[in-house]
Amino acid sequence: MNGTTSQPQQPKKILIVSAHPEPRSLNATLTAFAAGHLRAAGHEVQVSDLYAMKWKATLDADDFPDHPGDRPLAVMSDSERATLAGRLTPDVAAEQEKLRWSDAVILQFPMWWFSAPAILKGWIDRVFTAGFGYGPALPPPYSEGAPLVGRRALVSVTAGARETSFSDRGIHGRLADVLHPIQHGLFWFTGMAPVEPFVTYHANELPPERVEAARRAYARRLDGLFTDAPVPFRTLTGGDYDHDMRLLPGREAPGTSGLDLHAHPRP
Repeated sequence: MNGTTSQPQQPKKILIVSAHPEPRSLNATLTAFAAGHLRAAGHEVQVSDLYAMKWKATLDADDFPDHPGDRPLAVMSDSERATLAGRLTPDVAAEQEKLRWSDAVILQFPMWWFSAPAILKGWIDRVFTAGFGYGPALPPPYSEGAPLVGRRALVSVTAGARETSFSDRGIHGRLADVLHPIQHGLFWFTGMAPVEPFVTYHANELPPERVEAARRAYARRLDGLFTDAPVPFRTLTGGDYDHDMRLLPGREAPGTSGLDLHAHPRP
C-alpha cells in the first residue's frame, strides 16, 4: 500500500453500506466513525444501513414488477429488461442511484461463515442487476470500460479470529483469498478499483483502548481511500487472457499460483 499524499484532496462522494443487526456493535461504531471522519475531511457521505432499512435480502420475481407470473423467471434477462426500462423496485433503484452518485464504496460488515452476512449478499444480488453492473450490452467485465469504472472500493470487515489464522499457513486461509469473491468478483468485475481491505481482528473481545486504536488505524486508511494504490488485478482486455478467459502462459512471476495469478506482481 502506498503512503497517502499530504496535499488536500478534492471533495468526493462516498457510499457506505453497513450490515450488522446491532446498532451498538463495533461495525456500527466503525460505520459512524467513517462517515464522520470523511465528512470532516470535506467529503459527501451517504450511508445504507441495511438492517435499519429492513432490506429485503432475497432476489425473486417480486423485484421485477412487469414479470408475467406464467413465465419462468430468467434472472439475467429479466433484470436487464427491467433495468433498461426503468422498472426496478424503488428500493433497488434508489441503491443504484447511490452507486452512480458515488466516487467510492465502502462495505462494512462482520465476517460470518467466511463471507458477508446474508443481508449484504442480498444487497449485492438485487442491486447489481444486468444492465447496470454487468451484461452483454455493456463493456466486458474486468476491464477499464466496465460499468462502474472510476470508483474506489474498500472492504472494512471485522473478524473474531486472530490475524495469524488468516495468513498463508493459517487454518482459515489467506484473507485475500477469503475476500476474493468481493474484491475481484464484485468490485473488479464491475470496474471498481479495490484497495487492500481494512480488517479488525479479535472483534468479539476488543477493550476500549483497542477500539480507539482501530479507529486511528481506520482513519489512516480512509485518508488514503483515493490515493493508496489499488489491488493490481489484471484486466480481461489487457492481453493477459486467451479467448477462454484463461491466463496465458508465462504472464505470472515464477512460483505464482492460485488466485495470485490474476494480479500483476507488485513492484
